[in-house]
Order: sequence, then structure tokens, then C-alpha cells
Amino acid sequence: MLIRYKKNQEKIAMGLLSFMPEERDVKLLQHTMNEYETNPEWHLYLWKEDDDVVGAVGLLIKDELNVIVQHISVNPSYRNLGIGKKMIDGVKQLYGEKYDVCADELTQSFFEKCSDDKDHTSES
Repeated sequence: MLIRYKKNQEKIAMGLLSFMPEERDVKLLQHTMNEYETNPEWHLYLWKEDDDVVGAVGLLIKDELNVIVQHISVNPSYRNLGIGKKMIDGVKQLYGEKYDVCADELTQSFFEKCSDDKDHTSES
């Protein structure tokens, strides 16, 4: 289930985002988290599977037409279970009526894999 990030989930969100190679530097990660907390165009969601938060997806509302997936990460213990695809599908459900949901250069290949892999994911 996709849930909106709240400040009290900061450590969990930072841990998940730190799995992305671009976010391994602590100062950059802190800057990223600050953007999600203060910039109204940046939206961070967490993925809850049973009672565990196992993924994070960060979005940029670029303009009146586009939502860009700029961060996506799944806890390594939960990878290859279709959670990334579920997160992308959840984002498309939330924003797809009003916006074109697309990816930036960092998330493009994963985004395309999730879009192409419609019937080939494992359920957790």
C-alpha cells in the first residue's frame, strides 16, 4: 500500500533512499529529504507491505501535465517480488488521471521495466 511520507518516518525513508547510488552521500541525502519536506512540488511515498515499510518512491510535479518519478527504492530483502512495479502502478493510480507519469534519467530504465513487465511479476 502506498502511503504519503510523514516527518516521523524520516529515518525509514532515508534508509530506503540511501539504497540508490545517487543518494549514498549523507549530505546529499539530507538535502533530498529537506526538499521532500519543504518543496510543495516534491512528493514522497512509502510502500507498506503487511506491517513493514519496504519501499520509497519520490515524485516531482514538474508542471500541470507531468509527474516525474525521480527516486524509487526497495529494501534489498524485498526485491524481485514485484514491489517496485506495485509502487509505479500506485503512483499511476494516484496521478494518472490528471498527469502523465514518467521517469527522469535516473529512474527511466526501472520505470520502463515495470511498465513492460505487466504480467510477469511475482506476488509477495
